[in-house]
Amino acid sequence: MALIEEWEKTGQKLFRYRGQIPVLFLLIELAYLYFHPYREDSAFFYRSLGYFLVTLLGFLIRIQSIGHAGERSSGRNRKQQVAEVLNTSGWYSMVRHPLYLGNFLMWLGLALYTESAWFILIFCLVYWLYYERIMFTEESFLRKKFGQQYLQWAENTPPFLPRFKNYRKPEHPFQAFRVLKSEYHILLEVPGLFLVLDIVRNYNIYNAFHPDMFWVWLFGVCALLWVIFRIRFKMFRKH
Repeated sequence: MALIEEWEKTGQKLFRYRGQIPVLFLLIELAYLYFHPYREDSAFFYRSLGYFLVTLLGFLIRIQSIGHAGERSSGRNRKQQVAEVLNTSGWYSMVRHPLYLGNFLMWLGLALYTESAWFILIFCLVYWLYYERIMFTEESFLRKKFGQQYLQWAENTPPFLPRFKNYRKPEHPFQAFRVLKSEYHILLEVPGLFLVLDIVRNYNIYNAFHPDMFWVWLFGVCALLWVIFRIRFKMFRKH
């Protein structure tokens, strides 16, 4: 098997299971937070808000990318590549893989929570090695699907680090319902993850259940919103 075909085959497998890798990363981070000898630090809460903002930035990039994407374009599909239109405007005018950039920032915020340089560097390396194959496979599919149109777009658009001077206004109007339907679960996941990290780190320090109330309240509010959206979507499907 030629190397390019092997990369495509491997990338397709990784594409199908790309949602499971963050779970492994999270388990490793929880173990690190539990066993690392942290000390009480009154300023850590404010730094953790900065890490949360990094995650929030990644989420906003995902929202903008999905909301302005064309119908039947690549997104949350799992089993195979799907793309009837090539997205080239909005975030896609600045970077070829804005969803993976958004994912990276979301998980980088969680990795920063450890405040461990080696943990953060290993995360960045593993993320790149893992998603490099997936991006290669996606681009191979898009090149075959769209031909010269894809090549012209890819020639001036970087794969991962945005080139902001390339920005073009989105061609498609923002689809709020599509974003909510696709991403509303993150309302529960992101605050929940930061709350869990806070609980584990503080248990390490105080040897007691001692969550910061900010994360408790944030999770509570977002959980309520999640329930509301969940009920609305179920009612919508019935009609």
